[in-house]
Amino acid sequence: MDGTTEERLVFVYNAKSGLGNALLDSAHKILSPGSYDCNLCALTYGVFSENKKWKEFRRQFDLEMQFLHLDEFIERYPNENYTTTDFPRVFVLNNGRLTGFLNKEEVNSIKNLDGLILVVQEKYTQKNCR
Repeated sequence: MDGTTEERLVFVYNAKSGLGNALLDSAHKILSPGSYDCNLCALTYGVFSENKKWKEFRRQFDLEMQFLHLDEFIERYPNENYTTTDFPRVFVLNNGRLTGFLNKEEVNSIKNLDGLILVVQEKYTQKNCR
């Protein structure tokens, strides 16, 4: 587990890390965007780079964010009980413990980047107002 005590959002893509995988993902986004398996990737990244609006949102949002590919998540959190079909998803990491923030169905229901930004803002505000 991560030993930090600082709270952060952990975004986990349904994609593997590495240049070869990134190139395959980019090709898939171009050739068959409707069958691309990672809505989180599609929302936050263009074909070759991070969406500028998303990057600015991350910079201004009052919470640290961490982004992991599926293989990186499994390596970093081997005791979490998720299968590769449970992603993409977003967690809150607090005191080394992951809790759910957005599950796969919630992430996949978001239609555009503005929707993702709104959901993250609203859900995080609601979580902290309880």
